[in-house]
Amino acid sequence: SAFSENLKTCRKRLHESQEVVAVHCGISSMSYRRYESGEREPPLRKLCILADYFGVTLDQLAGRAPLPFGKTSGSGKRRFGDSV
Repeated sequence: SAFSENLKTCRKRLHESQEVVAVHCGISSMSYRRYESGEREPPLRKLCILADYFGVTLDQLAGRAPLPFGKTSGSGKRRFGDSV
């Protein structure tokens, strides 16, 4: 799905492991792996946390709008709980 591919692209852009993203976003590593593999989709609250962490909009993360960066450029990483 566009969502799982965009999630993977965003994570790779930051050169982070699935485990690191999961911890920073307050979700289990298993849940994150399932989101990225397309087995499951996160609830809205988790989608918002992931979009904020990666510095993208919900539309961009869901594939309804293009991502604002190439596959390996930039760094918009934020930690869960940081102010926007």
